[in-house]
Amino acid sequence: MILIGYSGHGYVAAGILKAMGKPAVFYCDNEEKKIDPFKLIYLGNEACELAREKLKNENFFISIGENSIRKRIFDQLALRSFLPVNIIHPSAIIDETAATTKNGIMVAAGVCINPLVKIGNGVICNTGCIIEHECSIGDFCHVAPGAILCGNVTLGSNSFVGAGSVIKQGISIGKNVIIGAGSVVIKNVADNETVVGNPSRKI
Repeated sequence: MILIGYSGHGYVAAGILKAMGKPAVFYCDNEEKKIDPFKLIYLGNEACELAREKLKNENFFISIGENSIRKRIFDQLALRSFLPVNIIHPSAIIDETAATTKNGIMVAAGVCINPLVKIGNGVICNTGCIIEHECSIGDFCHVAPGAILCGNVTLGSNSFVGAGSVIKQGISIGKNVIIGAGSVVIKNVADNETVVGNPSRKI
C-alpha cells in the first residue's frame, strides 16, 4: 500500500490502514520527511519513475486533506488509469444501503453513515462525523471531525465542512463552499461562499 501525502492527514490514513490490517509500506511526497512515525519507505513524488512503477502494481490512497490538491492528484493519476482504493476504519458504521463504492474515500474512526447516503470520489469523512439518511456528498469534499449532516443534506463538490459544524436537515450546500468550525447552518449556501457562526452567516 502506498500513501500519496505523508503529514498530519497521512498519519490518520496510515492509522486507518493499520487498523484494517493493510498497513502502508511506501509513501510519495514532494520531499522525504524527517518525521516518519509509521516507518514507511520514500518513493519520491508520485510523478517520478520509481513511484509510477510502484503505482502500477500496488494499491494506493491519496492522503491529502486539502480538497483541491487531492483532486488534482486524483485526476492526474486517473489519466493513467490509476485509481485510489477506499479506506474505512473498522469502528465506522456504514449502513448497507449507503453508496460508498467510488474511489479514494476515507472513512475514519467513529464515523456513522446512515441509510441511502451517496458519497462521491475522494471524499473525506473524518473522525466521528455523522452523515444522516439520504445525504449526498459531492466529489472531493471534506467533512471534518465531529461534524453532523442531518438528513437530506446536499453537499456540492470540493466543499469543506469544519469540525463540530451542524447542517440542518434538507439544506443544500453549493460547490467550493467553506463552512467554518462550529457553525450551525440553517439556510442554503450558494457556490463559492464561506460561512461561519451560529446561525451561520456569509463572510
